[in-house]
Amino acid sequence: MEKIIAKVEGMGAIVSKAGTTFRVWAPNADKVYVTGTFNEWSKSKNKLKAEENGYWAVTVKNAKAGDEYKFIIHNGKQILERNDPYAKEMTNSNGNSLVTNIEFEWEDQDFEMKSWNNLVIYELHVGTFNRKQEDQVATFEDVIKKIPYLKSLAINCVEILPIAEFAGGISWGYNPSYPFAIERDYGGAEAFAKMVNAFHKEGIAVILDVVYNHFGPSDMDLWQFDGWSENDKGGIYFYNDHRSETPWGDSRPDYGRDEVRQYIRDNALMWIEDYHCDGLRMDATSYIRYEGGGLGYDTEIPEGNQLMRDINAEINSKYPGKLTIAEDLKGDDLVTLSTENGGLGYGSQWDMNFVHPVRKVLIEQGDEHRDMQALVDAILFKYNIDAFERIIYTESHDEVANGKARVPEEIEPGNADSFFGKKRAILGIAITLTSPGIPMLFQGQEFIEDEYFQDTEALDWDQQKKHKGITRMVRDLVRLRTEEKFETQGLKGQFTKILHFNEQNKVLAYARSTKEDFSDSTVVLVNLSNVSYENYSFGITQAAGFQLVFNSDWTGYDEEFTDMEVHPIQIDQEGYDNEAMKATSNLPAYAALIFVPTTNED
Repeated sequence: MEKIIAKVEGMGAIVSKAGTTFRVWAPNADKVYVTGTFNEWSKSKNKLKAEENGYWAVTVKNAKAGDEYKFIIHNGKQILERNDPYAKEMTNSNGNSLVTNIEFEWEDQDFEMKSWNNLVIYELHVGTFNRKQEDQVATFEDVIKKIPYLKSLAINCVEILPIAEFAGGISWGYNPSYPFAIERDYGGAEAFAKMVNAFHKEGIAVILDVVYNHFGPSDMDLWQFDGWSENDKGGIYFYNDHRSETPWGDSRPDYGRDEVRQYIRDNALMWIEDYHCDGLRMDATSYIRYEGGGLGYDTEIPEGNQLMRDINAEINSKYPGKLTIAEDLKGDDLVTLSTENGGLGYGSQWDMNFVHPVRKVLIEQGDEHRDMQALVDAILFKYNIDAFERIIYTESHDEVANGKARVPEEIEPGNADSFFGKKRAILGIAITLTSPGIPMLFQGQEFIEDEYFQDTEALDWDQQKKHKGITRMVRDLVRLRTEEKFETQGLKGQFTKILHFNEQNKVLAYARSTKEDFSDSTVVLVNLSNVSYENYSFGITQAAGFQLVFNSDWTGYDEEFTDMEVHPIQIDQEGYDNEAMKATSNLPAYAALIFVPTTNED
């Protein structure tokens, strides 16, 4: 199987001084025409010329940006009206293609995404993030209005759920009808560019969720595009045998065809080159790798693996620093292993080894059932040799839907605002933001949003007004994680050490550092029990002084919290927990404390 070839010049509708060139791949067509507003929808006026390898093209002098169009494909007795697979905008998902010529004036030339070990990702869904209840759907412009809020939260990266044109106006986005077209109900192509530009001007990177494991399944002209198919399957863009089957329809792309791999490659590069995205999160990559998604005994799809290797290798070569993320959820080192070493070459991957055990520890109803060893294993887990090859979180669009609720709602169903719901949900956020990996929050998590994620329900911003203190707490944690507040560079380091482990008391202490000797440690002390401790002792690696920089029990975050007095950490010159020194601190119930080394400036 050959590698993906260079981009076919000018696919779709390409505007130039000579007019608009229309180019389409239809290898089984006998002849092809383009029809549109520029020729009064004539089905025979503008005929495309056959090129090599099943491509067809024509330049129409009077066709311009904003014109609507379709291809008319003749295959034997079949005469098919088809939208452009490369269309960058549609009138709607079952309407017409639009000639789109983006001439947006970018203002982000000086923007650089933070290094991966300094990222804090905020996952959001355009249609619900800032939607007024009376509106059907929110837009890119509505998201722009909330950028100052995200900036105040110290977020430096957003991950946007899929925005490719989908059926209807309301969707999670994982049913792309036209992968190159930007959802019109969100505002379309230029509005998306404007949003990315606005994020960049505030120092916030944009990662986009893309779906290559299936297309559709509805409102999809890719299906039997040029009239050919086998077994009544999907035709040239899809497998036409058992490999077509996915949980989302009979619509897995045929990764074995050079032209289909080219199509997906062109799509991935478009988001980076044309829309300045800083990375891509690829949905359900295990269904690109395996016919059954890698569950048990399964059949590998070698050409699917090749597709991902080639895309990642090209992005890494041309755009070093761009972050590709796999939602693979199989715990496989191969996913983030470099392509040079035979891996798939993703920069990072969503980590099942973190989210599931951490959520379980948090939502257990009895303290005695909390498995502290499972928590330790979740914190220490690493892919290959890089702590940041994983995305860690306790809430995502998947984890708070499909029968699963927000963490505080899982803790106390129907009473997510309870003392225990808030305290333990906050513990999950604190563990996420201090553990090795790239931390991610889901929209509303920072103000104890308690609703399931639904594309029909707006994010409840009244909760933010109600829980401003907890939003402040998350901001403080993010600032500690990104070193905007106090010297906490240890949280950006590769090294993690368990300093103290007490299964009976449900207390854990760990250090994060950029150095093997842990001389710049940030120390995290976590109590997962409903018991407060005075003068609690734990081991520590060095005798330097430490200061408390975060206490999740502070009443400034929530007036229901206890605000137990936490004295400055005391260091004794005696061994403890197999460490050189002993540290002592008060420790509130269901709380996280963070300590950093004292410096001369402090």
